[in-house]
Amino acid sequence: MTKPSGLRRAKWIALAAAALGTCVGLAEGSAKAGETTEYSWGVVPQFAPARLIAAWRPILDRVGARTGFRFRLVGAPQIPNFEVSFMEGRFDFAYMNPLHAMFAMRRGLYLPLVRDRGKTLQGILVVRRDGAIRSVEDLREARVAYPAPNALGASLVVRSDLLRNFGVRTDPLYVRTHSSVYLHVALGLTAAGGGVQTTLDRQPPEVRKRLRVLYRSDTFSPHPVMAHRRVADAHREKVRAAFLELGRSESGRALLAAIPMSRPTRAVAEDYLALATMDLEKLMAPLGSVFRETAEQARGEK
Repeated sequence: MTKPSGLRRAKWIALAAAALGTCVGLAEGSAKAGETTEYSWGVVPQFAPARLIAAWRPILDRVGARTGFRFRLVGAPQIPNFEVSFMEGRFDFAYMNPLHAMFAMRRGLYLPLVRDRGKTLQGILVVRRDGAIRSVEDLREARVAYPAPNALGASLVVRSDLLRNFGVRTDPLYVRTHSSVYLHVALGLTAAGGGVQTTLDRQPPEVRKRLRVLYRSDTFSPHPVMAHRRVADAHREKVRAAFLELGRSESGRALLAAIPMSRPTRAVAEDYLALATMDLEKLMAPLGSVFRETAEQARGEK
């Protein structure tokens, strides 16, 4: 199987950014003398592109004003695209799920800066409120929507719990975003869907009222903001301090709530190393594999 070339990957990432309406350059964050330092900022695509921009652009503007840096929001249309980019070290800073953070630290690429101290991440399974599904066992071999194979709370943890605790295997349908999962269930396109409570809470009322939470997983530390090791220590600390400062003002907390990260606190590696004991890797697709397969199909190489 021929792997996509670096040029092909670059084109895909550029297309992703265009869909988000952001300006993308793949060069490392740097600046010439007298220029403002610019850094790239990746965000795992939990929500639709327009919603991610609306949430993150004001935050990055405030962090930029506090630090003196300029942040370029880099788009990824699907979670596997995001995985390719962060595993290749394309982002200077990134907001990623805890499993991504564990792998990024294992490879020595990224360091955690901040996370929410007031919330934990919890996987959930939702079904139609007026549907026939009454127990997890009813989902045996049923079609269930998930954002992506490696979405942590919304896919890996839920699928692991179903298999380990109930002996239930589902027929997965990967639909790219959390919002799409909930819509699939609300419209009756799948029997159930995997998500997390924070993204369910942010769905439109007309979607939420059609859904019911069937199952909740254990909780774990939420998504961190990570910094690539190439970013200077002093710059990483400035960004960390800017997020902590946002958490100390009412206006800052209102902005961060859209991520959501209402109460930012310092994140450390130990917050995420416990995931290594959960044996989730046996359920994982290789990082970025869905993206690579799609790219190869588009090129007629598979």
